[in-house]
Amino acid sequence: MEKSKEKSKLIFSGVQPTGNLHLGNYLGAIKNWVKLQTNAHCIFCIVDLHAITTSGNRSEILQNTREVAAAYIASGIDPSKNTIFVQSNVTGHSELSWILGCHTPIGWLNRMTQFKDKAGKNKEKAPLGLYSYPVLMAADILLYKSTHVPVGEDQKQHLELSRDIAQAFNRCYNNDFFPVPEPVIIGNATRVMSLKDGLKKMSKSDPSDYSRINLTDSSESIKKKIQKAKTDSEPFPSDVEKLENRPEITNLINIYSALTENLLEDIISEYANKDFRVFKQNLADIVDQQISKISIEMKKLLADKTYLDLILKDGYQKAKEISEKNINDLKNIIGLFRA
Repeated sequence: MEKSKEKSKLIFSGVQPTGNLHLGNYLGAIKNWVKLQTNAHCIFCIVDLHAITTSGNRSEILQNTREVAAAYIASGIDPSKNTIFVQSNVTGHSELSWILGCHTPIGWLNRMTQFKDKAGKNKEKAPLGLYSYPVLMAADILLYKSTHVPVGEDQKQHLELSRDIAQAFNRCYNNDFFPVPEPVIIGNATRVMSLKDGLKKMSKSDPSDYSRINLTDSSESIKKKIQKAKTDSEPFPSDVEKLENRPEITNLINIYSALTENLLEDIISEYANKDFRVFKQNLADIVDQQISKISIEMKKLLADKTYLDLILKDGYQKAKEISEKNINDLKNIIGLFRA
């Protein structure tokens, strides 16, 4: 009975094709999705429309789209059991975004912190797409009537907006057309930080390649980056409470925990009073063992673009079938004329 209930879940998530997928993308999202696919229907999107909200993401979008697809599959997401497709191929995302935008108060969007962070002092020059990004994200989720969405800490606000929009639409038309999607948060390292600064999120935009582990890094590069990762002058902590105000070592222990699924307490107990070099050597081996396998498989997949494109075309057909039915039902609810 419980298994059947789990199977009734419809999980949606996606990654922007902005290049240089890294350990943060893997631990914060993709690794967790691999677990979710066993007990739920999963739709994994490559959200290329989101990637063009800033000019710096547009030049290599096609290659990056295939890289994300390769990363999904190399990490263990099974394309025969899940739907993997490219957002812009399914016109329902843009169509629903407009419809939902007509039901979203400006005040809700003004509270979105990501626009403020990305636009900075130049918000008057920021594109409309960057401002309305959360409505498109809501459309991505609601188009498939998703019931659950895996989210990291930085996406909680956007999911909350999606929930608000779904409820506002349902109230407006006095129905329950949209399920109110629930967040799914799994694992310790939902927010992986820079290897150079434990207060900053691991990011592809960091000028130092040593700040991150890329999914395409070689074994040699992975081990070198872990060995050079910043710690501090204090000894290895003897208990969890001593992690306070030590962001770099906390980050490394969280990464260790996420990859091995060992508790923080057990990791600390194992390495307390030992040299940091011992911990880093073991962590480097653990990271290398998982990431280098993904790197090798990604390179194989990227060398066969025909195979990747067939998977994305098959996913498009599956997504299109669901989205077209839901858009038609939605238009009937609103009362839009259909030719």
